[in-house]
Amino acid sequence: MDLLIAATLVVATIALWATARLPEYLTALLFFAAATVFTSVPPATIFSGFASAAFWLVLSGFVLGAAIKKTGLADRLAAALQPHLAGSWTRMVGGTVAVSYAAAFVMPSNMGRIALLMPMVLAIAEKSGIRAGSRGWFGLALAVGFGTFQLSASILPANVPNLVMAGAIEATYGLHLHYLPYLITFTPVLGLLKGVLVVALVCLLFPARPTPFKAEAHTASWTGNERRLAIILLCTLAMWMTDALHGISPAWVGLVAACACLLPRVGFLTSDEFGQASNFRTCLYVAGLLGLSAFVAATGLGSRLGEWIIPLLPLDPAQPFVSYLSVFGLGELLNALTTANGVPAVFTPLAQEIADASGMPLNTVLMFQVVSYSTPLLPYQASPIVVAMMMGKVPLREGVKLSLWLAVATLVIVAPLQYVWMGILGMVGG
Repeated sequence: MDLLIAATLVVATIALWATARLPEYLTALLFFAAATVFTSVPPATIFSGFASAAFWLVLSGFVLGAAIKKTGLADRLAAALQPHLAGSWTRMVGGTVAVSYAAAFVMPSNMGRIALLMPMVLAIAEKSGIRAGSRGWFGLALAVGFGTFQLSASILPANVPNLVMAGAIEATYGLHLHYLPYLITFTPVLGLLKGVLVVALVCLLFPARPTPFKAEAHTASWTGNERRLAIILLCTLAMWMTDALHGISPAWVGLVAACACLLPRVGFLTSDEFGQASNFRTCLYVAGLLGLSAFVAATGLGSRLGEWIIPLLPLDPAQPFVSYLSVFGLGELLNALTTANGVPAVFTPLAQEIADASGMPLNTVLMFQVVSYSTPLLPYQASPIVVAMMMGKVPLREGVKLSLWLAVATLVIVAPLQYVWMGILGMVGG
């Protein structure tokens, strides 16, 4: 009976998140309430998301993003980027995708980056003669959305699914992911190569002919706030990249940086501005996802689900590539059912059973899911892409078209090469 109640609760929660019939934060709160009242799972497990590093890194990301905007550093960066984005269509799209990816290294919030970059990119589009509602306009808006979400999966603290995965792995297996090894694992293929594919497909599907314009230089001198924030960001990035050496989680580094941005005199944000920037709705959603993952593991649902699904997968220690493609397919199925943010919460508890059946290391199987949840078949599976489409007023059919073409390119090119690269790193055999 307890298992049935737990299964019903998990299915209902995932269904509400996937269909967006209720706000995401409200679904999370309902999950917390139902799990504590109707099951015997300890509250420490149900609310473990609030103690997770992922929760605090998301909160820190909102604070850093707000500080970047308030100090004027965002405007300075935009002015510096204008000359590099103006020119040919390929250069404009390529520059947009490159900036979207580069911003993920210093601003760990997909929504924050899209909110920062979209007005800048579309303003440059207007100056280049690309009209609102044109195919070129749609292409640039989608370049921001897809470049921000899909490529940021290669940077550990840069998006919500990564953080949910890291928190779920920590809660389920007691393992900790490190910034630099993760970056080395995914940047060459899932970051750089996939970025090239995004640029190529946007240029192919949304052709345009921008007209040259003279970029305006940002002549104002650096303010004290800009200098201090730049130093904080550089120190934060350096600490993130060396976490394997000093052992401090990226979340706690981000939390220290956020605190520095909030300190009187030293910082940049007031109490009211912190309240506006912190977006507790998203933080509650992340805590709910992490709590759901721990709940699935604690109730034994993960093992039961594995007993049902894993025999259906062609997992074979003698054919590791087939096992890899099986995991990729499972991840895509979960992506369609639960959206990208929910994939790690459901997949992670199954990873041990998959590892046992496939003969591959647990850590390798856990990393396989990144390729799946970073490749949505349809825009609704990734809320940052939906937000980008709304900001750019992109019709749904245009977003679906790019999503499907990228999914095909990922299956044919990215996924096999990611497997080869992980083999070179010694993570898989065959």
